[in-house]
Amino acid sequence: MKKIILLLVLAFSAFLQAQTGTTLKAGDAAPDFKLKNVDGKEVSFASYPKAKGFIVVFTCNTCPYAVAYEQRIIDLDNKFRSQGYPVIAINPNDPEASTADTFDKMQELAKGKKYPFAYLFDAGQKVTDQYGAKRTPHVFIISKSTKGNVVEYVGAIDNDPEGTKTEKIKYAEDVIASLKNNQKPTITQTKEIGCTVKRKAKA
Repeated sequence: MKKIILLLVLAFSAFLQAQTGTTLKAGDAAPDFKLKNVDGKEVSFASYPKAKGFIVVFTCNTCPYAVAYEQRIIDLDNKFRSQGYPVIAINPNDPEASTADTFDKMQELAKGKKYPFAYLFDAGQKVTDQYGAKRTPHVFIISKSTKGNVVEYVGAIDNDPEGTKTEKIKYAEDVIASLKNNQKPTITQTKEIGCTVKRKAKA
């Protein structure tokens, strides 16, 4: 009974986040989704039955920061997918507001860069709003638990958006390391750095 009540509380929390437009934070339920991947197939958390968690990255084709982080996102997936934490990339930009972020352009980029991870199209920006993603890239690290999918960390991949620091603080990697050791991350939120999510102008 307690487990059912807890699940209902988490689900209601996710609903409120979607309604208010605020960004999810550590401890919140991570809403599931079913979005079209660049290969034409729909992807959700259930597509990864053996995953221990997920590195959900809201990113795009066009933002200079997103471009600067492309290889680092690929590296995250290459390093942690086999350890149970795959990357799931979601493009939050409306293609009418950012014409280089159409589904066709996403397919071209994913093929050209040989993305090893899913790159999903968020038609209508529903999932973007549920998570409260504000910029590209914006990272949400999620763990599976008896309570469902839970947000563990929100923010930046590291503290080096320009890619020039010799000593980086690798937030995302540090969070995954803690989760693998069954520990809560010491840092659960950092300031996301990147371009704002592109939306259609309101009529």
